[in-house]
Amino acid sequence: MQAERTGTREQRVREIVAKAEPELSQPGAAAFYEEALAELHAASIPFLLAGTYAVSAYTGITRETKDLDVFCKASDFPRILGHFKNRGFDIVVEDERWLGKVIRGDLFFDVIFASANGTMPVGDAWFEHARQVELFGQKLKIVSPTELIWSKCFIQLRHRYDGPDIAHVILKARDDIDWSRLLKYMELHWEVLLAHLVNFRWCYPTERDAIPDWLLDELLGRMARQRELPRPQMKVCRGRMFSRVDYAIDVAEWGFADVGGEGDWRND
Repeated sequence: MQAERTGTREQRVREIVAKAEPELSQPGAAAFYEEALAELHAASIPFLLAGTYAVSAYTGITRETKDLDVFCKASDFPRILGHFKNRGFDIVVEDERWLGKVIRGDLFFDVIFASANGTMPVGDAWFEHARQVELFGQKLKIVSPTELIWSKCFIQLRHRYDGPDIAHVILKARDDIDWSRLLKYMELHWEVLLAHLVNFRWCYPTERDAIPDWLLDELLGRMARQRELPRPQMKVCRGRMFSRVDYAIDVAEWGFADVGGEGDWRND
C-alpha cells in the first residue's frame, strides 16, 4: 500500500550534492540521527529533512545545530511517533497542531507536519518537488527551496528570525525556486512574501534580478489596489501569527482581535 502511495513520486526525485552540512552540537548526535533515519526508511514512512540541514545543502552555510527537523504529512505524524515508541524511544506530542519529538536521553529530533500558526501544512507537493541528498551515509529527501522558504516565512520571533535564511536561499538557489508555487502558498499572506522580497533586495542591491519582475509587479499591484480600499472595520493583529508572546498585549489590552475571534470595532 505504501509503495503504491509514494512510488511514482520517488521516481522523479532530483538528486543534488549538498553544498554543506551543519555541525552537530552534541556528542553522539550523528549516530542517533543515522539510526533514526534508517528506522524511518525501514518503516517506509514518507518524510523529508528541512531546517538547518536543508539551508546548509542549498547555501553552503555551516552552522551548529542541536536537532534534526523531520517533516511529514499530518496523517503520517502518529505513524512516525508510534513507530519510535514501539522501538523504545521516548516520544512527546509537544503541540497537537504541528510538532512532536522523538527522544533518547539528551538527543532528539523534531517531527513536524505544519507550522505553529497553521499556515503551512505539509502536503503531497512537498514530496513531488523534493530533492535527494546523501547525509549520514544514506540517500535522504530534503524539501525543495520553494517549500523551505515557505516553511520559514512566519518564523519572526524576538529571539528567532529566519529572514536571513530566506535571503540566503534566494541568493544561492534562485534558479530552483518555483515562484509561482510560492505565491500560491502565500496567496492569503502575500504581504509577508513581499516583505521578505523587499528585505532581499535591500540586502543584495546587486542581486535584485533574482526576484522575477512579474512577481514584484503582481505584489505591488495588489498593494496599490489595497490602498484604494477603506480601512477594515475590525481591529485585527495578525502579528500573533509571528509570535503569540510578542503580540500578546495587542489582544489582551489593546482591543485587537487575534487571528481568530472578535476584536473591538473602530469607533472613529
